[in-house]
Amino acid sequence: MAYRSLLRVPGAAFFPLGFLARLPYATSSLATLILVRAASGSYAFAGLAAGAQGIANAVGGPISGALADRHGHRLVGAVTALANAVALTCLIAASHTDRASMIVASALAGLTQPPVAPLARVHWSRLLRARDRPDLIPTAFSYEATADEISFVAGPAIVGLLASLGPTAPTMAAIALLVLATLPFALSLTHGGAEHRQSAHTSRTPLPRLPLAAMFLAMAAMGTMFGAAQTGVTAYANDSGDPASAGLLYAVFGIGSALAGAACAWLPARFTLRHRYVTFSATLLLGALTLAVGDRLHAVPTAMAVAGVTVAPYLISLYALTERIASADRATVALTILCAGGPLGTATGQVWAGYLADSHGSAGAFLVAPVAATAALLLAVAVFLAGADALRPAVRVAVGSGTPESGGMGSAKGRTSDGDER
Repeated sequence: MAYRSLLRVPGAAFFPLGFLARLPYATSSLATLILVRAASGSYAFAGLAAGAQGIANAVGGPISGALADRHGHRLVGAVTALANAVALTCLIAASHTDRASMIVASALAGLTQPPVAPLARVHWSRLLRARDRPDLIPTAFSYEATADEISFVAGPAIVGLLASLGPTAPTMAAIALLVLATLPFALSLTHGGAEHRQSAHTSRTPLPRLPLAAMFLAMAAMGTMFGAAQTGVTAYANDSGDPASAGLLYAVFGIGSALAGAACAWLPARFTLRHRYVTFSATLLLGALTLAVGDRLHAVPTAMAVAGVTVAPYLISLYALTERIASADRATVALTILCAGGPLGTATGQVWAGYLADSHGSAGAFLVAPVAATAALLLAVAVFLAGADALRPAVRVAVGSGTPESGGMGSAKGRTSDGDER
């Protein structure tokens, strides 16, 4: 019933546009890896270029989020969509020149990446609060998490299929999606109006730096595992004589993650948020170890499916914790900072895994994954031992005080005395 009510809120076009709009992000890293690898002949350099893209994305995401909070999601979303299409066009052109040009073009592609997922989440919050239905916000965020996971299933699969047409085909498809889907999606977002302009000139609640830094690092660790898995699968597919299978193998990873994410809806309320964070960090490590072992046993497809099951529960716990610590007037910035950890970690994973793949093949690349997952578990244990206050902001906007521009994070959910959401 809740999902049926949700369908009537934004209009029918919002759902397909919102899904297609996030596909360029889901395809960009792997598409860049394939394009630059074909142009340079080196996994290490391809990982370096994809790493530059990821680092630039980590820098550009929070900047876009801050600009969106001040100048409107519609304007920032449209400008970044067009700028990213131009940057990817430059990347294709640079692939026919020298390595320095490819690095610069990859960085520009990351810097201009539209922050579709954070914009969509805050857009839902605005619409539902304007219609006096804040009770549907958790349902909307559950849908967004599902859409994210499905995009990471479809994205690599699309890259894998298009790569058989040529190394530039996946990037060209991303350009088309940016113009035909991301741009119309951005134009469908709420404009902001007078309330938005007023909020740009009023004081804003300070961001909770330490809690947000912990979530950023946790997401970076997850991204490092992603980068290692992408590079490992690419190396495995090439060594097997079927490069086009890389995207399909990585899609198996996403399918397991999507199924596990859907199952999280049935977790009992007594399984608190902090306990979920630690538990799913431990299972993430088990999944990463499965990748390393699966490669040695020549069972990479099975290992990717098993490892994927451990991903979504971990990511969902990070989004929920960040939602809890974010004040209402800094919603977009907090979510973009969290999301920035992903590409930064992916860049790190791709760089190290790329170097190891050149010398040790896919086995070397997959070894980066358990190292990253171990770091994620150690961070989760440290946060858990620090207690509930470690993830509680020093200042919180009171219930009902969020402006229409804010995401309203933390104002619509009941909280227990220890700060865990029920």
